[in-house]
Amino acid sequence: MDIVSHNIEDTVPNPRLVRTILLGDGILIVEHLCNLANIPDNGFKFSAVPPKFKGVRTFPVRVRARLI
Repeated sequence: MDIVSHNIEDTVPNPRLVRTILLGDGILIVEHLCNLANIPDNGFKFSAVPPKFKGVRTFPVRVRARLI
């Protein structure tokens, strides 16, 4: 299992600036995915389904790539 764990942030000099901008615009961030080489470039539908949590900032999701 390979994990893609590149961080979208450059923590110097403005930590979490990218996250603040994306989340502020309603764009969700999904990180630390694995086995991405097995997904085709086209012809799939991506979904990331979170559990029902309230009052948390981060949480695990069940990610699926369904071939269409």
